[in-house]
Amino acid sequence: MENLHNINIERSILSSIFFNPTQFEEVASRLKASDFYLPAHRYMFEAMEACECGDLPIDEEFVRKKLAQENRFDEEVMLEVISTNPLPSIAPYVTEVKEKSIKRELVRLTSDITEIAVERDMPAKDVVDVIQQKLYQITQEATDREFRESPEMVRATVAHIKEMKLRGNQGVVGLDTGFKELNHLTTGFGEGDLIIVAARPAMGKTAFCLNLAQKALDLNKGVAIFSLEMPAEQLMLRMLSAKTSIPLQKIKVGNLNDDEWTRLSDACNVMENRKLFVDDNGNADIHHVRSKLRKLKSKHPEISLCIIDYLQLMGGTGNKDRHLEVSEMSRGLKLLARELKMPVLALSQLNRGVESRHDKRPMLSDLRESGAIEQDADMILFVYRDDVYRMREEKEKEQRARAEGKEYRSTFFEKPEEESEVIVGKNRNGPVGIANLMFQKACTRFVDRGGVPVEIIYEGAKEAKIEVTPI
Repeated sequence: MENLHNINIERSILSSIFFNPTQFEEVASRLKASDFYLPAHRYMFEAMEACECGDLPIDEEFVRKKLAQENRFDEEVMLEVISTNPLPSIAPYVTEVKEKSIKRELVRLTSDITEIAVERDMPAKDVVDVIQQKLYQITQEATDREFRESPEMVRATVAHIKEMKLRGNQGVVGLDTGFKELNHLTTGFGEGDLIIVAARPAMGKTAFCLNLAQKALDLNKGVAIFSLEMPAEQLMLRMLSAKTSIPLQKIKVGNLNDDEWTRLSDACNVMENRKLFVDDNGNADIHHVRSKLRKLKSKHPEISLCIIDYLQLMGGTGNKDRHLEVSEMSRGLKLLARELKMPVLALSQLNRGVESRHDKRPMLSDLRESGAIEQDADMILFVYRDDVYRMREEKEKEQRARAEGKEYRSTFFEKPEEESEVIVGKNRNGPVGIANLMFQKACTRFVDRGGVPVEIIYEGAKEAKIEVTPI
């Protein structure tokens, strides 16, 4: 394995840091201690990290002291490093060390493959999934430390707080949802979050998620959609309708006037340049999703949101009970969100039990196979439109009247724009409550409702309704 390491380059990098300690941050942003092949060099780099965390000078004396405290000091290695000439340009040498470290990891992976595939006798799909995960971690330079240590966590947290301050206290920490009241409740979708969007059929959960996707695309973020229910062309029709304000039905049949054709053409030109990726394979399972999303994220790091439409249509990975399969899928999606450091949004159907209640607003218990989903989700959003039930009730009354030979005049009129609610039923890092929106049916589009107070119900409180002025 001589071609998989270069002791001289490692020694030169450490010497350059001693000569000019300001270079440490540049090196530390690209290398971790385990990237050094020689153990003594790894220990020395860790000592430099400790000095940096403790606001101590990165020089021979303090590094020597840190190493001595850990019984890791090697006088001969220290002399070799100090006597080595510093590098005129450190960047290409850092790249070389990183390249050799990755190659060593890949060599180790080959032995892991033999162990996993032969000695453990795991199912083929599981073997492929484990290998892909390890490969993704190697290529993304993931740390192999078992625990994140306090100094590093404190620095990362302070850096996050400063970043939020630079944003001007906007209240949106994660990915902007595009809806003011929803942003106020959620502060956006965080990296590593699993968000469940649930509703009964015809409530508009797919339209709502496509609106979220459009907002991310408009912010020049990448979006990946796994559509198990409808082909990619239908998704694009809905997005174009929402973007152009042209009714979906008119776009479907091509019944457009000159102005509408112009608007549609302009929207198509915009969408062509967006980073939108759709997998409309209707037979996807958790292995399929993980494999394709890892590859896509590696190729397009700008991917910032994944949408799965919808959870119950995902195939199982064996002959397990359906509850166990859903548990495996929800847990797998949560781990994938954390691994790729991006929100994963999964749509879910609700049980029919909601239909039998007088108040048909969904609750957590209405989720199908709710135990696993409720446990793994960081956030659960319910899409609710009361007019859907009102219209259904009117049609039932009309049918009963006709069956009895009576005339029935309905007082209910179908409106082009309906009041709707996005109910935050679970929010691991904030309050639950209701975001009030309007649903424009012709364009399958949810929009903000102006001047309406947000109703917030904090978890743990029995009755605590607070009116908050929308941002």
